[in-house]
Amino acid sequence: MKKLSAAMLSMVLAGSMLLTGCGGNNTNAQAGADTGAAEGGTLRMGTNAAFPPYEFMDENNQVAGIDAEIAAAIADKLGMELQITDMAFDSLIPALQSDTIDIVLAGMTVTEERAESVDFTDSYSTGVQVIIVPEGSPITTPDDLAGKTIGVQSGTTGDIYCTGDYGQENVKQFENGAMAVAALANGQVDCVVIDNEPAKAFVAANEGLVILDTEYITEDYAAAVNKGNTELLDKVNAAMAALKEDGTIDAIVGKYITAA
Repeated sequence: MKKLSAAMLSMVLAGSMLLTGCGGNNTNAQAGADTGAAEGGTLRMGTNAAFPPYEFMDENNQVAGIDAEIAAAIADKLGMELQITDMAFDSLIPALQSDTIDIVLAGMTVTEERAESVDFTDSYSTGVQVIIVPEGSPITTPDDLAGKTIGVQSGTTGDIYCTGDYGQENVKQFENGAMAVAALANGQVDCVVIDNEPAKAFVAANEGLVILDTEYITEDYAAAVNKGNTELLDKVNAAMAALKEDGTIDAIVGKYITAA
């Protein structure tokens, strides 16, 4: 599997803790590298900056992380200025539909249900949903989750899968992952289901918590645009293909996640 570098883990944890109990109202803009950025317009990206290392708030209270840098590289390829808005995860698709934003990069998993409302780009990363438990927990595999209280971030695939598998009565939704993990540390839930990379950051910040070796599910991450916006979809896919080919996306991911 993969792990955060020590230096980045420190910054990720600082950013993620800023978000505990906070709303998502921060907006930051990054200009394109050339003077043609303004002529190409603004690419309005929505995200939920509580998902390190994909997105988090840095020491300057700006959205940083894998998705922010990939979006900046895409905007540069398109000759556009990137504007990032942080909001609740379950507000992202409605924001696309209301034309509040143009694109979502938020560690968003491709699902059939979401594909009914948005168009997904080609995948740029793979995520793994894992289970966080207290040390010594009787939960040792996903099969042990039946009848337990499961903490999740509202609107994520962890929420969707756990609610579908174990019923709403056994799932407790939180605004972000940090709040779900805090509830686990306080004994309010029995476990948390969340993506592997932020899980490692949260466990490192909370003594007495561990990640089970057994994966819950593996999934593909992609950017999303409003349903039917084929012009933007095609442009983003072309830019993303070029960034994959020249190694830019691999370099961005490698900056935040290093192979074990």
